[in-house]
Parts: sequence; structure tokens; C-alpha cells
Amino acid sequence: MTDLSCEEIKAFVPAKDFALSCAFYQHMGFQVAWETPDMAYFYHGDCSFLLQNFYNPEHAKNFMMHLLVADVTAWHDKLTSAGLAQKYNIKITEPSLQAWQMIDFVIYDPSGVLWRIGQSSDDG
Repeated sequence: MTDLSCEEIKAFVPAKDFALSCAFYQHMGFQVAWETPDMAYFYHGDCSFLLQNFYNPEHAKNFMMHLLVADVTAWHDKLTSAGLAQKYNIKITEPSLQAWQMIDFVIYDPSGVLWRIGQSSDDG
């Protein structure tokens, strides 16, 4: 029998200023597993992505990540109290209930990549 199971999937996130984006994601709470001049592997628990030293404005402004967390309020509090919006000149929205039954908020990285950080709603 052939094993067609999957091990993992990772997105290649673009970075306009690679060093700044590396600092941002570490400040956000991700750890670096390894880094080269062209790419860095970030993880937080079992979640991970690759940050690439590549930037195309059209690509970055249409790139979106979704991070499902256990406590969206704790994440929002951590990121706002860490001063990420001020330090990196980015936007963080307030958590709100979405039509798809998730409570989430949006944070943009320094390259304009949109992250939705959310948790499942108890109502859904």
C-alpha cells in the first residue's frame, strides 16, 4: 500500500526588508530555526513558515496568512502591549466576530503581508 500522507505545508512569506521582517517576526513571538541571507525558517509551536528575501509589491499586498490560536485575546494583548504597531509602523485591528464564526484580528507585517489571527467562536 502506498503512503500518501503529508508531513507539513509551509508558505513562503515575502519580505521587502529581510532584516526588519526577521526582527518583526521574532518580536511577534516566532523563533528562528535557521537563517540564510535569502531565507529564514520561523516557528511557534507546531506552526511554521519560511520568510524569503524576496519582494514584489503586487505579490505582498495580496499575500495573506491565517494563524489559528487557542486564545485570540491573549495574542492581541501580547502584540499590542509589545508595541509592534508603533515600532514597525504597522496596523493591528481589534478582535471581532466574523461571519465565518471566528473571532479574529488583522495584523500587517512590515512588507504589507496581512495576517489573520483568530480562534473558533463558541457560537459556531
